[in-house]
Amino acid sequence: MKKQNSDAGIFLWMTYQAMQKMQLDTAAIFASVHLPDQAPDKNVRRANSTQQRFWQAAEQISQDAYIGLHVGMQMPVFRGQVIEYLFLSSDTFGEGLARTIKYQAVLSNAFSLSLTQKDGIAKLTGFDHPVRHYQDCAISLLTQFFKYKKKKKFQVQRIELPYPLELHAEEYEAVWHCPVQLGCHEGAIYFNADLLNLASPAAEPELLKIHENMAEQQLEILEKHQLITDIENILASGILESGQFDQEQIAARLGKNPRTLRADLQMIQTSYEKILAQYREKLSRKLLANTQESLDQIVYLTGFSEPSAFSRAFKRWTGETPSAYRQRKQK
Repeated sequence: MKKQNSDAGIFLWMTYQAMQKMQLDTAAIFASVHLPDQAPDKNVRRANSTQQRFWQAAEQISQDAYIGLHVGMQMPVFRGQVIEYLFLSSDTFGEGLARTIKYQAVLSNAFSLSLTQKDGIAKLTGFDHPVRHYQDCAISLLTQFFKYKKKKKFQVQRIELPYPLELHAEEYEAVWHCPVQLGCHEGAIYFNADLLNLASPAAEPELLKIHENMAEQQLEILEKHQLITDIENILASGILESGQFDQEQIAARLGKNPRTLRADLQMIQTSYEKILAQYREKLSRKLLANTQESLDQIVYLTGFSEPSAFSRAFKRWTGETPSAYRQRKQK
């Protein structure tokens, strides 16, 4: 099933702080992804799929073709998350980096980072996000974090980017203070491999065990959140029309025991009933607002047994009757 990429809420919170510092029109930029002009909740994980709209709006409103690069360098230093604690309690910078790669999904599963070494040069790869501004911001954030953790001893030798040559490498070099090469087949950060041996003054084996357990738990919760996407994909496959979509049948399609599915969803504070209702509401709104399907056909497509049951549910969701909602949306 298709994986839904997402980011920890701290990223959007830091982005907001940087944009405020730069005196950008945060109200307009955040409205592009239906968020208010206020600091986002750090604890709410966000779907990565909105990055295209967000950064497109940011570029248009700021009139800055390198807005992600500039926002990234204005972000506060990344602090207070389990990845930082893993870095601090690891024996060396290399061990801390290895654990960052292992648990990177805790922060974002939109990248798949890997580290290699050759001839005394370390190469960090996996920067291949389709949204350039988002990737620029992430690289800036990561390199600043490394420099902060190593008291500025960490220095980048060069950065390669899979961007068209029409862009200006000088823009990147002025911010990152290292050679930047465009037109490469992948994004990569190069640095002296000796830096991997830098000792961590805060290394603590017992704390490291605790922090790794915390990271494992967060990965497990993240995996459970993927269940919501998997269930919605099943509901979108036409199963609602068949009427065969109770929890036992959904669990069988997922290859799970119904009791296990219920427990997994309870871990992320939801239930199959909630997911089903939310999916039906989204589908109903879309069909009423954007199509000319008859009410009877919408009842069928959303899996309700009769129009009256659908109308009651829709009014409970929206406070409007289906016909009033359609009239207002299609006016």
